[in-house]
Amino acid sequence: MKLIESLGRGLSALDADHLRRHRRIADSACSARMSVDGRRIVGFASNDYLGLAAHPALIQALGDGARRYGAGSGGSHLLGGHSRAHAQAEQDLAAFCGGFVDDARALYFCNGYMANLAVLTALAGRDAAIFSDALNHASLIDGTRLSRACVQIYPHCDTETLDAMLGASDAATKVIVSDAVFSMDGDVAPLTQLAALAERHNAWLVLDDAHGFGVLGRDGRGSLDASGVHGEHIIYVGTLGKAAGVAGAFVVAHPDVIEWFVQRARTYIFTTAAPPAIAHAVSVSVQLIAGDEGRARRAQLLRLISRTRSILAATPYHSLDSHTAVQPLVIGSNEATLELAATLDDAGLWVPAIRPPTVPPGTSRLRISLSAAHTDEDLDRLETVLAGVAVTS
Repeated sequence: MKLIESLGRGLSALDADHLRRHRRIADSACSARMSVDGRRIVGFASNDYLGLAAHPALIQALGDGARRYGAGSGGSHLLGGHSRAHAQAEQDLAAFCGGFVDDARALYFCNGYMANLAVLTALAGRDAAIFSDALNHASLIDGTRLSRACVQIYPHCDTETLDAMLGASDAATKVIVSDAVFSMDGDVAPLTQLAALAERHNAWLVLDDAHGFGVLGRDGRGSLDASGVHGEHIIYVGTLGKAAGVAGAFVVAHPDVIEWFVQRARTYIFTTAAPPAIAHAVSVSVQLIAGDEGRARRAQLLRLISRTRSILAATPYHSLDSHTAVQPLVIGSNEATLELAATLDDAGLWVPAIRPPTVPPGTSRLRISLSAAHTDEDLDRLETVLAGVAVTS
């Protein structure tokens, strides 16, 4: 069989199982209401939770940053690419969400995937054991694999089983790794218990707060702040392309931990630094998140979350108990999920169909991502379509 033919057969198999993914083209800025593939739609697909991606202040900051620093960084952070804008963004992020450890430092990355790979591969090696939640994001899974550590998967949010696994391990280095807010179920990890286990078993605790930063905690400082846990063994990863409305990611931890990553994290050392203009906009975003406008947007988001939960509970499908901006509606089969997504699309509503391997087989779902930029009218349209489907099903 020719190589191309083997790929063609693989693509045909994806089609047969209703698993092929398709890109859509946005013709306008990320927003609750936007133009996609030449049509005006209400988007429930993005992770722009605070509606900041098209905020005038961030657009202005990006332009100001480009005029000051140019279009690109020109090199890696250790070879000429580390600008004043990067340094300032790191200081701002450490001050904003580093209250869980004394003298917190931050490290800025091009994206969250690279940040998670950096943390896990620099922290753990062949003599380490990593204990990973069963529903962790793909970037965390890949980071554990690349670390070459012994990886043990514990049942989702099952701290009793995790406690026993940690106690039975004689690894020189132990690392607990978990999403803080799980991106497909929308639930929050038991952070207080995880921190206590890390302390008891002398383990690192790596938390990926991609979907909590900017939304949860005081002034949007994130899931750690909301849980009130502290400790120098905690390593906090945040994403800047979601609620922050910009791009990139960051790690906040004890100063020695951050310095170790600067020396040993391959995805930090061996890649060109992100454009300084983006880092410049990040600092402005942190100000927005922490200010009065950020508080107002979070209040709006919480109100929309509450109403959406009620809408989904009234459908014949299975709504998960999420109090976050991620509101899943489990349909079951791939085909039925695609059909419902198409019905919503016909009504001008973009709600992504999430299928395996992103979620377990038989749990395909619609993933409704809410933004503070959504309105009650947007939810009225969603409710009307879902109610119509419920009548005919």
